[in-house]
Amino acid sequence: MKKALKNVGKVLLVLIIVLAVFVGSVYVYNRIMLNKEEPLMEQPIGQYVEVDGHKMNIYTEGEGDHTLLFLSGSGTAAPVLDFKSLYSLLSDDYKIVVIEKFGYGFSDVVDMERSFETILRQDREALSKAGIEGPFVLCPHSMSGLEAIMWAQDYPEEVEAIIGLDMVVPRTYDNWDFDGTLRYEKLGVLGRKTGFIRFFYADSSLPPSLSEDDKKLYRAIACRIAVNDNVIDEGLVIPETVKIIDSKPIPDIPMLMFVSNGEGTGSDDWVQIEKDFAAANSNVQMIELDCEHYVHNFEQEKIAEEISVFFQ
Repeated sequence: MKKALKNVGKVLLVLIIVLAVFVGSVYVYNRIMLNKEEPLMEQPIGQYVEVDGHKMNIYTEGEGDHTLLFLSGSGTAAPVLDFKSLYSLLSDDYKIVVIEKFGYGFSDVVDMERSFETILRQDREALSKAGIEGPFVLCPHSMSGLEAIMWAQDYPEEVEAIIGLDMVVPRTYDNWDFDGTLRYEKLGVLGRKTGFIRFFYADSSLPPSLSEDDKKLYRAIACRIAVNDNVIDEGLVIPETVKIIDSKPIPDIPMLMFVSNGEGTGSDDWVQIEKDFAAANSNVQMIELDCEHYVHNFEQEKIAEEISVFFQ
């Protein structure tokens, strides 16, 4: 019996050593790659403006009678690259603007509260300092649907329309597992700090239409800032944000909602909640897409076509 236990102990010790060597190797490899990728981060894709003493990145492209303002979903590491699949199809006819909030893309990660009122104020200030004027066609993905609705409620003269890219609506969060989301995010933080997050951002998981150089840049950004404190803090204020939105009428502006099949959203009722929102608001058109949550990376051609029809 003692000999058996001794053998088990030896096996466990070997396994622990192997695991420690593996984790250490991943960590060292990631540090080497971060240093190697540093030159990629020196020049943003866009322009920096100063907001609250920090750098925020804004990207613009194209010209047209309508200004499409893209707002990324929670934790999208590189919004300028994430939306490229879609806005590259639209920039011949519309002015394209992508805001990278604090904690996203080339923008700074900041030490300040992240209420949606603050996020909205900072986004509006950044646009003003960049000389970009509305009214805007807000194009929110996922969680930024809350910001878009709040924007239209508080500053209706600045919002021409909302084009939702599988955007959330207030009822999305009625039965949301916030504790589960937080646990997942903490795991993501650990993955970033140890370097394992680099495997998550393999080429196969990045927007398929991006070039190899764009994928390298996306990965370099993600391995530095993915699942940072700003992203986590945004999620923590969602319940209070929903209460604020619910205290005011949903704005009666044109909305075109592209809705996924629910895969990758974390919600079993995603599509039905979107349908209920569209049915309850007379100025909303909904188009269902048979693809997962990042609709602009899978059905970008169809979305671009429908946007053109929307403005006719």
